Amino acid sequence: MTTRRTLNRTLVAGAVAAALSGAASARERPRARNVVLVHGLFADGSCWSEVIPKLQAAGLDATSVRSPLTTFEEAVAATQHVLARQAGPTVLVGHSFSGTIVSEVGVDPGVSALVYVAARAPDAGEG
Repeated sequence: MTTRRTLNRTLVAGAVAAALSGAASARERPRARNVVLVHGLFADGSCWSEVIPKLQAAGLDATSVRSPLTTFEEAVAATQHVLARQAGPTVLVGHSFSGTIVSEVGVDPGVSALVYVAARAPDAGEG
């Protein structure tokens, strides 16, 4: 059985690995120092309250998006707004339905990696 502690450790390990990996492409890219966390439906940014201090302890800048939970377009805009405030490459993390949001925003050139935490990833061409 997966506990909340196990899930948090797995998420932190995945985000740190994605942020620190230098083998993302054939040409060397700068390592990400930023992690932007997007919560799913029926939650808010506080769901990342145990994860953010662990990422910060690993030397990463962690930010949680406050999604409006109104429309998909507004959730994407909120995530893009937070992403635009990051200095340098950023790992974008989505939980639950926000897997769809990070898939949409993940094409931004500032995003170096996507991490899906028990998240929904859309099929090709699905929005």
